[in-house]
Amino acid sequence: MEATAYWTVAPGEGELRRESIAEPGPDQVRVRTLASGLSRGTELLVHRHAVPESVRTLMRCPFQSGDLPGPVKYGYLSVGVVEAGAAHLLGKRVFCLHPHQDFYVVPAAAVTEVPDGVPAERAVLAGTVETAVNALWDGGPRIGDRVAVIGAGMVGLSVAALLRRFPLGRLELIDIDPGKADVAAAIGVPLVAPESAAGDCDLIFEASANADGVATALRLCGDEGEVIELSWFGETRPSLPLGAEFHARRLTLRASQVGRVSPARASRRTTADRLRLALELLRDNAFDALLARAVPFADLPETLRQMDAGRGTTLCQVIGYPQEDACTN
Repeated sequence: MEATAYWTVAPGEGELRRESIAEPGPDQVRVRTLASGLSRGTELLVHRHAVPESVRTLMRCPFQSGDLPGPVKYGYLSVGVVEAGAAHLLGKRVFCLHPHQDFYVVPAAAVTEVPDGVPAERAVLAGTVETAVNALWDGGPRIGDRVAVIGAGMVGLSVAALLRRFPLGRLELIDIDPGKADVAAAIGVPLVAPESAAGDCDLIFEASANADGVATALRLCGDEGEVIELSWFGETRPSLPLGAEFHARRLTLRASQVGRVSPARASRRTTADRLRLALELLRDNAFDALLARAVPFADLPETLRQMDAGRGTTLCQVIGYPQEDACTN
């Protein structure tokens, strides 16, 4: 049985390849993909062959084929329906940390059911919302806190969308692009420019992937405030203002990363628990504002080239799969 998968084959170049898949065993499932999502930051680094050698092992995704920098089959935001295999999952919609591929066979334990009321396209955000959940566990916002989120990309918007549920004293979403005001309004959080943002913050989530964003976070922190750093800079070495008042004001700059459950919850939550929670949180239709209109799977190579050139959406790019297709025997 054959399937089609997307491979990064050279810096800035990708292609669709046919490959054989086996029939699922008793503890496996065959998934027909309904939608997948492009993780803009990480997948553009993979597309450019720009993943640092020192973290290539850590950056492996669960069903990756090939090795970084490439050729490699990479991706981890896939939603589909189980068509064969484990009986208790037949006909169920599931999320899986699988690369972009129209059909695939994985262990039944590797898929998580998508709750009723969560459309397939919205469910591709599960990995991003899971990152946001981990960040909130790391930051631990408290009642009445003055909180800012810097960077209105997928991660920053997801963090802000969750924070709007909290009884905070203040919440601002900060970005240099005023064109993101509409999506910020759609999730119910005001967008402000860095120069207009309120200071004396108790807690800041930094997700701009820009050194200026980190500098803004440190400037806006109140004394003994904390910055949760969500940006990943790859091989870039950002220049940070850690002189001046950084020590005198006893600021904290702390990393957050989804690869492991936050230490604040690690003794009581597993990664599976965290993913199920992310999918439940996606019942909130405000998350639809983070999705760009789906492009066909056949156009994925060109879509990534356009994104690499700085064109196209800054939201989560959804990939749609033709539902009339079937596996080729």
